[in-house]
Amino acid sequence: MKLLFSEQNSDYENYQFPYAVWAFPETGETPADIFNAGFLPSSRNLDRFYLCRQVRVNLAKFKPSSENRRILRKGRGINVELVPRDKFDYTPERRQFFKTYADIKFGKDVMTFERLDALFASPIISHLLVFTDAEKGGEIGVATLYLEGKSLAFYYYAFYDLNYYARNLGMFMMTSAAALFAERSCKHLYLGTCYSDNALYKTQFAGAEFFNGFRWSDDLDELKFIIKRDKKDLSQHLLETEEFREKFYGGDLEKMTGASEFRVKLT
Repeated sequence: MKLLFSEQNSDYENYQFPYAVWAFPETGETPADIFNAGFLPSSRNLDRFYLCRQVRVNLAKFKPSSENRRILRKGRGINVELVPRDKFDYTPERRQFFKTYADIKFGKDVMTFERLDALFASPIISHLLVFTDAEKGGEIGVATLYLEGKSLAFYYYAFYDLNYYARNLGMFMMTSAAALFAERSCKHLYLGTCYSDNALYKTQFAGAEFFNGFRWSDDLDELKFIIKRDKKDLSQHLLETEEFREKFYGGDLEKMTGASEFRVKLT
């Protein structure tokens, strides 16, 4: 992959010079390679990615917990079907349903009809999980996915009937995805970013791990430490923070550099 480093706000007084890191696939690389390096798509055409703190589930380690099973029981009677994008009919009714959901969850016109249409026409959606209420016979939710063989499943946008709040439909959909792709021997399920306590629900699966900037870590105490640290006025980068290095890596920088798979070959 090719990397570009885009400057963000600097703090010269504390010698902090942040960069956003973009990755661009090269010939022979697939999106799965870029995801595995810690990047998520910043283009729906899968031609540009950004490095971020994200969560994925190592599905070889996934086994439903008591909480996962509780959520699945609450969704009993809800059917799920995996549908390829070219078999999914993006009807005016579905389009309006998705827009109504987005307006309520994200804010009025944060996702416009134009943006919604572009999403459903882009390569970032290869499949969809369609959820129906078996008793009522109606469609109650759709989750958009990017699948690449058995290498990855990327759980992207989910749209669902908010009247099913008491049955935890949103969490049921994500838990169903974890169970389904584990059963299909998929390697990883990617669940998006985690920058606040509100996003920690993505870690409630056995096998959950997050990208910390130089490696995938399954130490959720490390993730919670970083989230808590984010709330403070900071004068150091994370890896300059002695408390972080000591608490999670025994103060050993070589251990940290050894865990990183990033290499730069100068030519």
